[in-house]
Amino acid sequence: MEKLISGKVRDVYKINEKELVIVTTDRISAFDVILPSLIPNKGRVLNQIALFWFDYTKDLVSNHLLEGELPEEFGGEEYRGRTIKAKRLKMLPFEFVVRGYMFGHMWEAYQQGEDFCGYCFADKYELAQKLFKPILTPSTKADIGDEYITMQTVADVLGDNMAEKIERICFALYERCYKYAYERGIIIADTKLEFGYDEYGKLYLADEVFTPDSSRFWSLKDYQIGTSPKSFDKQFVRDWLIKQGKDGVKPAPELPAEIIEKTAALYAECLEIICGEKTPA
Repeated sequence: MEKLISGKVRDVYKINEKELVIVTTDRISAFDVILPSLIPNKGRVLNQIALFWFDYTKDLVSNHLLEGELPEEFGGEEYRGRTIKAKRLKMLPFEFVVRGYMFGHMWEAYQQGEDFCGYCFADKYELAQKLFKPILTPSTKADIGDEYITMQTVADVLGDNMAEKIERICFALYERCYKYAYERGIIIADTKLEFGYDEYGKLYLADEVFTPDSSRFWSLKDYQIGTSPKSFDKQFVRDWLIKQGKDGVKPAPELPAEIIEKTAALYAECLEIICGEKTPA
C-alpha cells in the first residue's frame, strides 16, 4: 500500500482516491526534530484521545473518521489501537490555534508590547493568566517553522464566509472541550485545529484534535498565575534537551530511560483523566 506521508508522529497510507489509513506511531519530536527514542504506547494514547473528542464534537462539525474494516495489511498487533480509516481531504494550508491563556509566543509578543496575529492586548496580563476571551491565531504550514498570520489573511485566501465559519467552529469546539476537561482537572490552555475539504467542498475537522501533542494541557490543581504550570505533554523531553544543550540539534540524541518513562506516564495519565481508560496493554 502506498505511503503518502511519514510525519513527525503519523504515517499516512492511500487506500484509494477517497480513503486513507492513518497510523499514530510512538515517535516523539521536540523543537521540530524527530527523536530516535520511542515513547511506549504514545501513539495508542493519542489515537484514543482523538477518537473520544471526534465523537464528542461530531454534532458541531463533521470529521474525517470513516467506519468499516481496515485493509488486511493493518491487522497486525503493531497497528492495534493506533490506526484509523479516514476521508482523504484537501487540507487547508493553515493551522488554527485557539488560545485561552496568556502563554507561549503570545506571551513573548505581549511582553514586547507587540500585536499577535492582529490582536492588541490593552488589558494587563501575567504569565499563564486566563484571557478575558479566547482568541483564534492562525498560522501557515511550513516544513521549517510556522508563520503566524491574521484571520484577515485567511479570509483573503478562503473568503470571508468560510473564514467566519471556521472561526465559529473553532470557538465552539474549544468551549465545549475546555469545559469537559476542566471539570476533570485539566486546563486546555490552547489547542491546534486543522480542517480540509472533500470533493464536494464540504468542510471537515481532520488530523488530530485536543490531544497532548496538539494542545497545551495544564494540571488544574497545580495551576497558578505567574508560573509555568505542570503540563501533560512532552515537557520532560524539552527540558532534558535544553539542559543537555541539544534542543533543535540534528541528529537528536537518545533519551534516557527515566525521561521516557516519565513522559509515557504523563500521556497515560491524560488518557485516564479524559477518557476514563487505562493505557492499552
